[in-house]
Amino acid sequence: MRALIQRTSHARVEVDGEVVGEIAGGLLILFCAMDGDDPAKTAQLAAKISKLRIFKDDAGKMNLALKDTGGSALVVSQFTLAADTSRGNRPGFSQAASPDVGRAMYQQFVADLDALGIPTATGEFGAEMQVSLTNSGPTTIWLDI
Repeated sequence: MRALIQRTSHARVEVDGEVVGEIAGGLLILFCAMDGDDPAKTAQLAAKISKLRIFKDDAGKMNLALKDTGGSALVVSQFTLAADTSRGNRPGFSQAASPDVGRAMYQQFVADLDALGIPTATGEFGAEMQVSLTNSGPTTIWLDI
């Protein structure tokens, strides 16, 4: 399971010109289920992200977690995080989970974040999406679970 998280002061996702998910501040989470992942990993990833201390405290140090700030998460499915670029110029995506498994893992991950008390908005699985954000910091972190 792979995620790219970006600390943001604002993020939104549009599908066909309609806003389907938006947050004022928190984390944009690009989520990818990989071949062989199991549902237990979604809970592990959600817990890790909810506790990751990447928000500034009053002293300006990255010492607060998403749960501490009351921020939200915008979760977007992103199978291209599984890209293999080791051969040639065209990425391969055979390491990504199948669409059915990927959708189930994505939905479970969102449910796991909700269960942790993280307000969560989403993109639309499998859709052509337009994602925009204001990356705060910038702070961008890659996670493999």
